[in-house]
Amino acid sequence: MKKIRIIYWVSTIIISAMMLMSAAMYFTSAQVKAGFTHLGYPDYFRVELALAKLAGLIVLLVPLIKGVIKEWAYFGFFITFVSALIAHINSGDPSSVWFMPVLLTFILGVSWWSYHKIYLSRNVSQIKA
Repeated sequence: MKKIRIIYWVSTIIISAMMLMSAAMYFTSAQVKAGFTHLGYPDYFRVELALAKLAGLIVLLVPLIKGVIKEWAYFGFFITFVSALIAHINSGDPSSVWFMPVLLTFILGVSWWSYHKIYLSRNVSQIKA
C-alpha cells in the first residue's frame, strides 16, 4: 500500500505542478496568448481555463476532498488534455507540440488509478471489519 501511495502522490504532484505552471503562463505569457489565437480559441477561454486548472489542482491536492468532487477534477483534466491534443492535431502542429497532452493524460491516469486503489482498498477493509 505504501508503494501505491508514493505512486499516487508523485503522479498527482506532477499533474498539479504542470497545471499550476500552465495556469500561470495563461495569465502572463504573450506567447501562450498567441498560441490560443493560433488554435482558434477566444481570449476569454484562456482565462477561464486557467481558473479551472487552479481549482482542479486544489481539489486534487487536498486529501480531505474525496468522492464526486475529486472525480470531476480528474474528468475535467482528462477533457482538457484530450481537447488540447485534438486542437493541436487539428491545427497541424507537429507531434513535438501535442506529445505533452498525451504524456499528461497517461500521468493523470496513473494518479486516478492509484487514488482508486487507495480509496477502494480503504473502503473494502472497513466493510470487512
